[in-house]
Amino acid sequence: MVAGISTGSGGTTTTTKKFVMLLLLVLSVSTSCTTTTVSRRHDINKHYQTFTPHSLPSSYASLDLSNENNLMATSSDSENASDSSNSLSIDLHHVDTLIYSTSTITTKNDPETLFKNRLTRDSVRVKSILKSVSNRTSGDFSSSVISGLAQGSGEYFTRIGIGSPPRYSYMVLDTGSDVVWIQCSPCRRCYTQTDPIFNPSKSNSFGHVPCRTSLCNRLDSPGCNTKSNKCMYQVSYGDGSFTIGEFSTETLTFRKTKVNNVAFGCGHDNQGLFVGAAGLLGLGRGKLSFPNQAGRQFGSKFSYCLVDRSMSSKPSSLVFGNGAVSRVARFTPLLNNPKMDTFYYLGLTGFSVGGARVAGITSSLFQLDTKSGNGGVIIDSGTSVTRLTRPAYVALRNAFLSGASHLKRGPNFSLFDACFDLSGKTEVKVPTVVMHFKGGADVSLPASNYLIPVDSSGSFCFAFAGTSTGLSIIGNIQQQGFRVVYDLAGSRVGFAPKSCA
Repeated sequence: MVAGISTGSGGTTTTTKKFVMLLLLVLSVSTSCTTTTVSRRHDINKHYQTFTPHSLPSSYASLDLSNENNLMATSSDSENASDSSNSLSIDLHHVDTLIYSTSTITTKNDPETLFKNRLTRDSVRVKSILKSVSNRTSGDFSSSVISGLAQGSGEYFTRIGIGSPPRYSYMVLDTGSDVVWIQCSPCRRCYTQTDPIFNPSKSNSFGHVPCRTSLCNRLDSPGCNTKSNKCMYQVSYGDGSFTIGEFSTETLTFRKTKVNNVAFGCGHDNQGLFVGAAGLLGLGRGKLSFPNQAGRQFGSKFSYCLVDRSMSSKPSSLVFGNGAVSRVARFTPLLNNPKMDTFYYLGLTGFSVGGARVAGITSSLFQLDTKSGNGGVIIDSGTSVTRLTRPAYVALRNAFLSGASHLKRGPNFSLFDACFDLSGKTEVKVPTVVMHFKGGADVSLPASNYLIPVDSSGSFCFAFAGTSTGLSIIGNIQQQGFRVVYDLAGSRVGFAPKSCA
C-alpha cells in the first residue's frame, strides 16, 4: 500500500483525479513560463540589431580626375521615384575624395587623419551655424551665410558646367547656404582650386545684374558699383573667410540639362581654405538658393542619398525634379523660422532606444521660438555629427550606454564621450535607435549611422554630441543610406530608407 492513497475505490478515483489535475497545473505553469521566456527573448531581439564592425580602411579609392565626364551628371535613378519625368541626377563625392585624389598620398591624408580633420572642420561649422542663428542681423553690405565650404568643410561636391560653352568645375553642394557663387577672373585674391578660374569674358551667356533691380535687392545686403552700375555681393563665413564680387547671371549645365539665368556671385576677391572647389551651389531654403531659382524647371523638389564614405567608394547622388520624391518616403512638415530662412527646420519630437521612448526627451527640448528665432532643429548636409541640445543628448547617450552595457567601453575620442572597444569582434548586438518627427515620420537608423569607426584598430563611438545652445542639428552621418527628400513646394522633408541604389 502506498502511503497517502486510499485503498477504497472511491478514494482512489478522487485522489487520482486530484493528482492528474495537479500535474496538468504544473505542466500549464511550466508551458506558460516557457512561452513568456520565448516571447521576452523575441521582444529583446526585436529591439536590438546586429552590427558588423568595420574599422576605418587603410586607404581610400582615388577618383580618376583626368576624365572630365567622370563627375558629370548621370541618368536619373527612378527605381523608387514617384515620377522620373523632368528629372536629373548628379553624382556627389565626399570632399575627402578630392583631398585624397589631388594630393600626394602620404600619412598626412590617410583615412584616420582625414577623419580627425573632418571632425575639426565639423566643429568649426557648427560654431558658425550657432553664431549665425543667434546673431542674425543685417549689416552694411554683408550677408552672413554659413557654409560647409568654410575651413574646407564642404562635405559633398559635384562637377557642374558653368557658362556657354560650359566649363566644368567642382562645386560644393550645401543645404546650409543660399547664394550660388564661383571664383572669377580677373582675381584680386583667389585661393587655389583644382580647375582653371572661370573667365566670364569667354562665356556667351554671362550677364551683369544692375544695381537696385529686384534681383539685386533679393540679396540680404546688396552693394552697388556706382561707376559701372553693377550689383555687388559679399558672403562671409564664421572663420573669417569670404567671397566678394559681382552679382551676375549665368547658365549652369548638368550633363545635357541646362538651367538658364541662374543668379550667382562672380567672386573676384576670395579668401579661405576651400579644398580645390571652384565655388558653391547653395541648396538652402532662401529665395536665392538654386532649388528656388530653378523651381519652375524642377518643381522645387530635390533629394540626395549619401553613402558611407568609410564603407563604399560608390558615389552619392543628388536628384532634382519629380524623380527626387521617393514613393516610400515618410514625410514631416517643414517649420518656418521668420528670423532665418536659409535652414530647413524640422519638428523632432523624441528618440527611442531599444524599443522604448527615451525618458527626459520631449518635443519641448526642440521647440522653435518663432519670435526670437532661437531653438529648433535643422537638417544639414554639411554637418557630419548630429548635435542635440545638451539635456536631450545626455538622456540619449545614457539610454544607449544602458542598452549597450554588454559592450566593452573604450576611451573618449575628440567630441565623443561614449566609445567602445570592438577590436576582434566580427559582429555585436546593439540597441536600436529611432528618431521621431512630427507627422509620424519615424526614422529607424541602421547601426552604422550611430556607431562609427574612429580609427583602424576597432574603436567605435556613438555618433551624437551635445550643444550648449537650444539649436539641434541633424548631421549627414545619421542621414547616410536614406534618400532625404526636400519638397519645397509641399513644404516638407521625407526620409526613404535604403534608397541609394
